[in-house]
Amino acid sequence: MAASGAVEPGPPGAAVAPSPAPAPPPAPDHLFRPISAEDEEQQPTEIESLCMNCYCNDMNREVVKTDSAATRIPELDFEIPAFSQKGALTTVEGLITRAISGLEQDQPARRANKDATAERIDEFIVKLKELKQVASPFTLIIDDPSGNSFVENPHAPQKDDALVITHYNRTRQQEEMLGLQEEAPAEKPEEEDLRNEVLQFSTNCPECNAPAQTNMKLVQIPHFKEVIIMATNCENCGHRTNEVKSGGAVEPLGTRITLHITDASDMTRDLLKSETCSVEIPELEFELGMAVLGGKFTTLEGLLKDIRELVTKNPFTLGDSSNPGQTERLQEFSQKMDQIIEGNMKAHFIMDDPAGNSYLQNVYAPEDDPEMKVERYKRTFDQNEELGLNDMKTEGYEAGLAPQR
Repeated sequence: MAASGAVEPGPPGAAVAPSPAPAPPPAPDHLFRPISAEDEEQQPTEIESLCMNCYCNDMNREVVKTDSAATRIPELDFEIPAFSQKGALTTVEGLITRAISGLEQDQPARRANKDATAERIDEFIVKLKELKQVASPFTLIIDDPSGNSFVENPHAPQKDDALVITHYNRTRQQEEMLGLQEEAPAEKPEEEDLRNEVLQFSTNCPECNAPAQTNMKLVQIPHFKEVIIMATNCENCGHRTNEVKSGGAVEPLGTRITLHITDASDMTRDLLKSETCSVEIPELEFELGMAVLGGKFTTLEGLLKDIRELVTKNPFTLGDSSNPGQTERLQEFSQKMDQIIEGNMKAHFIMDDPAGNSYLQNVYAPEDDPEMKVERYKRTFDQNEELGLNDMKTEGYEAGLAPQR
């Protein structure tokens, strides 16, 4: 029994394959040629697009819009900012359709919430749809600083009177936006002037440990430098304290200030005693080491009274364990200190600060003070050791000079 379409047998051992039949040409009444798997000449079929509303091809121009391109329609005051949409290969109609879809996306929620903007967006969508119908001429502007966007010229290579292409130099901001240039360094903020401002921060009273406020102020001492004054006033126990911190670095040389006290007016001289300053009064055989009384910004009278109170009210020199001779010497010291403060006794007041951050007012400034002597000296190894300067290494940290490990 023979089947239709059978192939006659050939020589033994030979396989005969059927030859592919050519695909028939499209019939005159067919738009596309028939699709066949055996058709080796299949090619993409191109047809002309036609708008079913206006039956014209005006909206079919191909458009390449990159991420960095901004799209504007001046007649509607409408703009799609750069980097708000992904790049697309579309048409003019497709750009408008995409904008309409974006505006309609959240409209149901706006209408449900009775948002006042929903009605205005609906009105704007109607205007965009009228553009698709080309009810009136409009202008489409694509501004792309990267230069990679494109609008088709259907008359190429001839000139298109409706298409204008303008090339321009990018601004610095556009180059930064595209990553073609490093961002400009941010402007340094203006330094805040703290000289006329008192800062406050919470702390605890050193006496009763109750919450207290500490005031801090930056003060410029004339003919000297800036210092930081910190004052604490406890409302619970009434304790008051103040402390002065130097606003500058350690000076290259130490400072030794000697004042010959000859008059009571010397007590009004402003005085800055840093934490590293020691005080000496030879006439009283008295010496106050550094760090005692801490840093102070006061007058000469104020410092002498603090010294008198520190010595005479020391618990280790009073009480039942004190011997009569020691008590008498303290009373004599207190009397002489009062005489110096009242101007009835001449004495030398010496401030020795190896860090160079102490100050005593020169009432004759800018002229020299005949009763005051200021000496600058090179610190000894022991003084540098006490200030912690011997262990500081400030050389060899520049680029290329770091020690090899």
